[in-house]
Amino acid sequence: MKQILIPIDFSENARKATVMAKQMADKTGASLTFLYAYVPYIGDLTTPASIPRMPTYQEEQAEARRSLSEYVTEALSEGFKAESVWATDGIYSSILRVAEEINADLIVVGRTGSGGFLDKLIGSSATRIALDAPCPVLVVPMEVSPQEVKKIVYATQLDPSELDIATAVGSLSKSLEAELSLIKIGGHGHDEPQEQVQIAQWAAAIDIPKEQVVVQSGNGEGVEKGIDHYCKDSGADLLVVSTRKRDFLEQLLYNPSLTKKLVVHTHIPLLVYHVAP
Repeated sequence: MKQILIPIDFSENARKATVMAKQMADKTGASLTFLYAYVPYIGDLTTPASIPRMPTYQEEQAEARRSLSEYVTEALSEGFKAESVWATDGIYSSILRVAEEINADLIVVGRTGSGGFLDKLIGSSATRIALDAPCPVLVVPMEVSPQEVKKIVYATQLDPSELDIATAVGSLSKSLEAELSLIKIGGHGHDEPQEQVQIAQWAAAIDIPKEQVVVQSGNGEGVEKGIDHYCKDSGADLLVVSTRKRDFLEQLLYNPSLTKKLVVHTHIPLLVYHVAP
């Protein structure tokens, strides 16, 4: 991991996202890029009422630039490699554009409930970022108190198309010095011979004990609740999922993906990888 992109709005949860990004950078040696997407004030100069407001917006812009600079200064003083980007082309487009330009390996965003800039990501933009970003996306919920990642759970269907991602997650867990477990909800359980073979293959490929590849039936409670219960029972502090792009027809035929639900509802940090088409 070489580049981490952090979109910020100077809120408390943006600070939490920054703390998690720094933890990742500290373990991997990655550089930090702080992104602020400024929405320029466009007034109607033909309307007298809008003219007195212009200095206020200029002051807001100057204050935002100072705050962005402070994030970089603080990171540099802590020994991180850091820089900032000031964007004016919208939240969604600027995040994807800058991620491409700096060849980001990870995007870290804070999910808020305050109605701020990043709060807009909870709706359609949140899932759009998680699904469309050119790299993995780490979503940090508002209620999280940032702490060192020690237990990672990767929720998977043990599909062969996910194996590359599982390998990447395994490498990340080693970099973070964290324990990794895989959970599949909806299987037949460990007693099935086919499941046993699959578990052994995946454990060997990722280099983890096969006891850390868990298959559960779900007990009729659904995949999302099954994942949530397993994360709570195992003390997970980072949940990983993978997603694949769906075409328009698939979106009409199927319910919203599990990834979209987890982006909004997860109570622990969620790391979203993208399955190659």
